[in-house]
This record gives sequence, structure tokens and C-alpha cells, in this order.
Amino acid sequence: MSSFYADRPACPSCCLLSARTIMPIAPSAQVHPTAILSPDAEVAEGVQIGPYAILEGPVQVAPGCIIRPHACLIGPLTMGRENQIFTGAVLGERPQHLKYQGEPTRLEIGDRNIFREGVTVHRGTTHSWITRIGNDNYFMANSHVAHDCEVGNRCIFANGAVIGGHCSIGDSVILSGNCAVHQFVRVGRLALLSGCSVTTKDLPPFMVQQGFDNIVSINVVGLRRAGMTNGQINAIRRAFRILYREGLVIPTALARIEHELGTVDAVRELVTFIRHSTRGINMMRERHAPVAA
Repeated sequence: MSSFYADRPACPSCCLLSARTIMPIAPSAQVHPTAILSPDAEVAEGVQIGPYAILEGPVQVAPGCIIRPHACLIGPLTMGRENQIFTGAVLGERPQHLKYQGEPTRLEIGDRNIFREGVTVHRGTTHSWITRIGNDNYFMANSHVAHDCEVGNRCIFANGAVIGGHCSIGDSVILSGNCAVHQFVRVGRLALLSGCSVTTKDLPPFMVQQGFDNIVSINVVGLRRAGMTNGQINAIRRAFRILYREGLVIPTALARIEHELGTVDAVRELVTFIRHSTRGINMMRERHAPVAA
């Protein structure tokens, strides 16, 4: 893998800070001479830091991470292994919250995440003190994760997808381009929010939403890609029909789903998610054309 600073001249004396003079770094780390690193930063083996990147405050970068030019990481921030931070991404900045008074809240990032150009992820507030990102997520250009959020593993945030504060995003969720998730909303595992959609209520696992708070089907393609069996998928189809197409109130629908399909683990996950909802769940508000479950 090519180095950002190979064969480049040494940092001129007019530079404000030289990363190699303000802190010890791992011998195999490659830090461009124009990068600015705080004395509190920790850079592990095999890290690459590009031109004009900034590590401000207590930032811990685990082995194998690549920080591209002009990226900005603000601590307290802990980052796992083999993350890629592209140009202009800002991770760990102060939350956009009127009551935040500079408390030492933090951002924690797992392993093998990709943050493309212009992505912003804010640290927590005193509500939970932390924003947490899991492993193997892909944040496309200009997507945003607000304060106090929890993002699971293997999620995809397409260009311009944004989530408000205190949101919880389950594993393998897809947020399509320019969609928005209201603050305090939960999005269940393997759910899909279609392009330019908005959700102000909890989006149950395995569901597809289009438009404003409008469920349309189950995420069949995502379920198959996740390795679910035909039996599990068919059970989720049946649960979807009971919940959304038979005109039952939610408690009655859940009781019937448990009675008929309660032995299927994925169905139990769906029922548990709905029962723990404090904002309510999205329903089928409109149907312009028939959609297969």
C-alpha cells in the first residue's frame, strides 16, 4: 500500500506543528509532514495519515487505519482497526445541541468502517455520554450520525442519509440516499429506508419503508442475502400480513403472531422490537400499486 508521504520533502520550518516532533508514533505508521496531531493522540502500527489531516485531543487510532487528506478527528475518540476515513470527513466534533457545555463526551468506532467524503459523526451529550459505531459499516458521502446514536454492524448509509440524535440503528440496515431518521427513533435489523424517505416512528426489523412513515413490504432481498431460510422468510411474510393487512390493532396482531408463529426466532425478534417501542411503529399509510410482501 502506497505511503502518503513517501519521497516528499521534509516539513518546512514554517509549519505550525510536525506530527513527528509533538508525539511518539508507532514505527510503521506513515504520517504526512503537514498533518497536525495532538500530543494526546495515539497512533498505532500501520496507520497512514494524509496531508493536512488533523487529530485533535485524545484520539486513539488502532492499527491499519487510513486517514485521508483534510480529514479531522476530534477526541475523546477511540477508533478500532482498519478503518478508512476519506477527505473532509469530520469525526467526533461537538454535538449540535443547545445544552452541550463542552463536557468530555466521546465517540467510539469499531473496526473496518468506511467514512467517505464529507461524512460527519458527532460525539455524545451528557444524556448518554457516547456515540457508538459498530463494525463493517459504510458511510457514503455527506451522510451524518448525530449525538448519542448507536449504529450496529454492516449498515450502509447512502449519500446524504442523516439520523438525528439518540437514534438506534440495528445490524445490516440500509438507509438510502437523502433519507432522514427522526431523533430517538429505532430502526430494526435488516430494515431498509428507501431514497428520500423520512421516518419519525420506529421502523421494525425486516421492513421496507417508502415515503413518509409508510411501510410497503418486507426486505426479501436483504433477508436472503443475510442467509435466512425460506421457512424464516415465509414466517416473516405471514407476520407482515397479520400486522399490516388484516386490520387488527397492534396488541391483537402481536398476540396472534405469537400464537401462530412464535416458534420462529426472527418473528420473536419482530414482536419484541414492537413491544419495546416508545414512539410507536410505522404502518401502511398508502398503497399506490400492489406490492408483494
